[in-house]
Amino acid sequence: MANIDRLSGKSKAAILLVSMGPDLSAEVMKHLNEEEIEELTLEIANLNQVSSDVKDDVLDEFHQMCVAYDYLNQGGIDYAKEVLEKALGKSKAENVINRLTASLQVRPFEQLRKTDPAQLLNFIQNEHPQTIALIMAYLAPDQASSILSALSSEQQTEVAKRIAVMDRTSPEVIKEVERVLEQKLSSLMTDEYSTAGGLDSIVDILNLVDRGTEKTILEELDEDDPELAEDIKQRMFVFEDIVLLTDRAIQMVLREIDMEDLGLALKTVGDEVSEKIFSNLSNRAANMLKEDMEFMGPVRIRDVEEAQQRIVNEIRRLEEAGDIVIDRGGGDELVV
Repeated sequence: MANIDRLSGKSKAAILLVSMGPDLSAEVMKHLNEEEIEELTLEIANLNQVSSDVKDDVLDEFHQMCVAYDYLNQGGIDYAKEVLEKALGKSKAENVINRLTASLQVRPFEQLRKTDPAQLLNFIQNEHPQTIALIMAYLAPDQASSILSALSSEQQTEVAKRIAVMDRTSPEVIKEVERVLEQKLSSLMTDEYSTAGGLDSIVDILNLVDRGTEKTILEELDEDDPELAEDIKQRMFVFEDIVLLTDRAIQMVLREIDMEDLGLALKTVGDEVSEKIFSNLSNRAANMLKEDMEFMGPVRIRDVEEAQQRIVNEIRRLEEAGDIVIDRGGGDELVV
């Protein structure tokens, strides 16, 4: 067995990606930001010859971490530790748990995330809006969206705003809320500030609520804080979400947008998005667009993102006009 304890996490990630092969590695890279991709690419480029034993041990460690993470989600840290001890022995199980908790903080309100949203609503609906916002920021988006939809209209807007502007919450505050609501402290809480809430959090929640709730919240936010409302609107639908539209809706969008923007926007997307677009163009138009993209050459990421945002803005305009409906998976709405 090779000794991989001295390898950095970045080196292990590079070895893992090389072992996975180019296709799977490319899929993983899609979920990383530019800085992470650059760092990993450099690490891969600087890799010396890696023995098969080292590769096997890195893959084995990765597998153990995935299994441990799965157990952690199923029943918490104690459950994960118990199962791993039976499978790997006490010493090895402790090593895996230590590595996992070192790289992945156990988020607060662990027990609440396992609670049915209806029961949780009864539990928190009479709390202060800031307390509700704090709890919802740590819940899964589907849980939080169910709760947000069931709150009163006044609470909905107030809670949504507080989630959107939330940044960091001190561990003392989180511990106190947990103590009151759960009657126990999380054994894995750190002394560092925990980050929750923010625009991404409220967008994930609003994407899953029904259209009526979303519209009410955004309209009231627009009056109370127009800049915040606009920031949320721009994040409500990302370009890759175009696959949520029906062919009819996509064809309507294609009639309204600039083909040059479309070519730019498709430069960084995956096959699913590209195929969805090309399948809704005539053969001639699709071939012309592909040729334009080939002749376009390298482009700046900023230009691609701006083109994608212009298309997203058009989609949002068509939705606001009632010409298309975006299926957000939060109910029985149909896409037309």
